Amino acid sequence: MFTLTEVASLNDIQPTYRILKPWWDVFMDYLGFVMLMLAIFAGTMQLTKDQVACLPVLEDSNKASNTNSYPIPCPVESSTSALGTAPGATRDLPDKAANEISISAEPQPKGRKTNLDFQQYIFVNQMCYHVALPWYSKYFPYLVLIHTIVLMVSSNFWFKYPKTSSKIEHFVSILGRCFESPWTTKALSETACEDSEENKQRLIAGQSGPKSLYSDTQEDRASSSQPMLGNNSLKFSTEKIVPEGPSMTILDKKDGEQAKALFEKVRTFRAHVEDSDFIYKLYVVQTFIKALKLIVILGYTSTFAAEIHFCHICEPKIEYLTGYDRFFCTHNMAFMLKKLLFTFMAIIGLYCVMCLYALFWLFRRSLKEYSFEKVREESSFSDIPDVKNDFAFLLHMVDQYDQLHSKRFGIFLSEVSENKLREISLNHEWTLEKLRQHVTCNAQDKQELHLFMLSGLPNAVFDLSELEVLKLELIPEVRISVKVSQMTNLQELHLYNCPAKVEQTGFTFLRDHLRCLHVKFTDVTEIPPWVYLLRSLRELYLIGSLNSEHNKMIGLESLKDLRHLKTLYFKSNLNKIPTNLTDLSPHLVKLVVHNDGTKLVVLSSLKKMTSLRELELHHCDLERIPHAIFSLTNLQELDLKSNSFRTIEEVISFQHLKRLTCLKLWHNKIIDIPPNINQVKNLESLYLSYNKLETLPAALFYLPKLRYLDLGYNSISLIPVEVGLVQNLQHFDITGNKVEVLPKQLFRCTKLKVLCMGKNSITILPESIGQLTQLVQLDVKGNCLDHLPYQLSQCRHLNKSLFSVEDHLFDTLPIESFQDFMDFSVSVAAKSA
Repeated sequence: MFTLTEVASLNDIQPTYRILKPWWDVFMDYLGFVMLMLAIFAGTMQLTKDQVACLPVLEDSNKASNTNSYPIPCPVESSTSALGTAPGATRDLPDKAANEISISAEPQPKGRKTNLDFQQYIFVNQMCYHVALPWYSKYFPYLVLIHTIVLMVSSNFWFKYPKTSSKIEHFVSILGRCFESPWTTKALSETACEDSEENKQRLIAGQSGPKSLYSDTQEDRASSSQPMLGNNSLKFSTEKIVPEGPSMTILDKKDGEQAKALFEKVRTFRAHVEDSDFIYKLYVVQTFIKALKLIVILGYTSTFAAEIHFCHICEPKIEYLTGYDRFFCTHNMAFMLKKLLFTFMAIIGLYCVMCLYALFWLFRRSLKEYSFEKVREESSFSDIPDVKNDFAFLLHMVDQYDQLHSKRFGIFLSEVSENKLREISLNHEWTLEKLRQHVTCNAQDKQELHLFMLSGLPNAVFDLSELEVLKLELIPEVRISVKVSQMTNLQELHLYNCPAKVEQTGFTFLRDHLRCLHVKFTDVTEIPPWVYLLRSLRELYLIGSLNSEHNKMIGLESLKDLRHLKTLYFKSNLNKIPTNLTDLSPHLVKLVVHNDGTKLVVLSSLKKMTSLRELELHHCDLERIPHAIFSLTNLQELDLKSNSFRTIEEVISFQHLKRLTCLKLWHNKIIDIPPNINQVKNLESLYLSYNKLETLPAALFYLPKLRYLDLGYNSISLIPVEVGLVQNLQHFDITGNKVEVLPKQLFRCTKLKVLCMGKNSITILPESIGQLTQLVQLDVKGNCLDHLPYQLSQCRHLNKSLFSVEDHLFDTLPIESFQDFMDFSVSVAAKSA
């Protein structure tokens, strides 16, 4: 797996992965380098100076030795001369005799004579080098070199293993870019600025004494970025104010784009690495194998160290060549080799201690979890998530190099940091001029701005002082700063899936000026808690899940602070009307509940809301009209659309609601109308469309104030002649029924302005239709008419654009009547335009 080229380039790996090399790995690398130098030194000495010198052991000595290993001791110093005379013996001779001896005597060979020549001695030395010396003495440098290379490869194995190398390279690359990114420096600078500002405020607070940012009254409670929900009441912590002013560091567009790319890379890398702990396991196994290998090396090396001696007996079995079978040899490198061996053992022992320490560090605590708790405490990025598995292990390794890397890297795990970066880019893109181009005039003739799916709220929005309606949709983080006080005309705010934070001064402005608020959410915690403190709010619309399990969490008990609230709108899935709404009963005028099909079981809380004038209960799966409604004496309009009513026998009780003028029972399953409906004397508008009515009681037309009657899309086949009794009727809709004949009494309702009879089976349109001189809108399309009566020309207010009929029926009108009708219709249309 590892080529020689890779082994040679191990030194080049160190700078690249140094941030993943803890101090013990670095120390072991240095030990490996020392071992490598030791191997080179020992090998050089062996190649240049290592040899043995051997002399034959003579027969007399051999016999006297009794085959001992060392028949002749290793001589250190000789006390006598070879001739057996003392070195100073010549001093006792007369000077003349001594001179004669030295002159006349010839040099004589010393010691015992052998029969070997020089070539035989060379041969014997080479033979005994391989026979007499232990193998460890001859191969020690090579063993040290091999052990060193294996240890160096083992130390870097996890960097090169195919299943880990790509992850590690990616991590090191991302970590380096995050460390050097200008955005990191900017974020840390802003954090330092915020910390200094906080210290300043603490110092001022300490000198002036503790003071609350708002008064103790409910009107001046502080707003909060996160809800702190208690058991009995809603509590809010104050929002940290970021000091206004220019940024500490200017981030150009290129740096911003690079930072955005880094955020995406970090997110992708985290998702890829956190799902396994393979790198951690590989490093543990690698360290364990190294420790085990070092123990084995240390064990067998200490055993062979005892076999290294200066003197050796050699028996090469070459008597047939030299005449001797036993030689006494000396190894000149023995002393040096022993010192090198003990040095090698000391290094191996130290290396083993480092491996055991590494294992202790690996198992002392869990390295599969990494917490940025310190970073969260020291910086403003409190949302940096903890990581696990291989991602956590890599960060633990980085901490051994320098914890500053992890701190700077944590910025790219923070959503707050990413949102701040997006905010800077957003402000560059959405200038004041661009925002003005998106301002429109809505149906209420108000200046409106709708921002959709942006990364944040552009600061230039607060410079639109003429804006009246601000709609924010699918914006991940909205921060309303103090500059909102410049929007003096702002009265309506829409937050659709936009968690919004507001600064203290900004909240004070919204509290005093905001009149209408729409909040759409998927989770109840997304409702900004400062909503419940907007004392000037007139209308509140809450759209999202608010079932009974969460009712205690949404803080509706604090709605009582909304003392000017008139309209409360729920589009949710409530099981019951919250009892806390009774706190709003003195001033709430309109309550709307769109329940999306969830059955509304408990409505007893409605009894106390006697100030209600309008009540809408849509899609609540109601089967009977709730009795709690009959206690609402001030009720003027009741809308029970899209429920499950089959009968409305309780309608008699509406007579107690003296102010009820509008009753909407449309989109239900009502099969008949009870005759006692005529007891609801003040009823002016009645909506019964999209039901299952087949007949109409005569009593229905005894309502003296009835002006609006909608019976469309039922199964009615006959209109009672009593319809003529409703003299105040102005709007009559019977579209989509089975009517064949129109009673002439219908046309006595001379105040009719709208008459819709389309999609029926009417064959003749009576001539008495001309009596409806106030008629403005007429729909007879989808019937079986053969012609139109010319008396239509008497309906002088009939607008052609509101006259719905088949085109070919116009040909049945007399030309002069048709022309008069056309001219008048055009003139009416021009006036209305």
